[in-house]
Amino acid sequence: MFVIGNFLSALATVINIVLGAYVWLIIGRVIISWVNADPYNPIVRFLYGATEPVLAPIRRRLPYLGGLDLSPMLLILAIIFLQQFLVPTLQRIAFSFS
Repeated sequence: MFVIGNFLSALATVINIVLGAYVWLIIGRVIISWVNADPYNPIVRFLYGATEPVLAPIRRRLPYLGGLDLSPMLLILAIIFLQQFLVPTLQRIAFSFS
């Protein structure tokens, strides 16, 4: 049972780090969209490629707001929710196994 607790604790830590890194990718994407960067730049292509598959479905479900894209903000709020709910829940479950 101790091994399961360690595994869940490590999993919670990795999930938290990945979610935090994804927030920074989204912030980078937003900044890139403000400055109208070169779309052929490898960094710009990476940011769009890493975030668009998640942002596009959110954007499709939002009403049209005259060009204002709130999908990055909603995604960041969803990530914060996961960091505040999922990660501590996994850590508590891991603690119960140890």
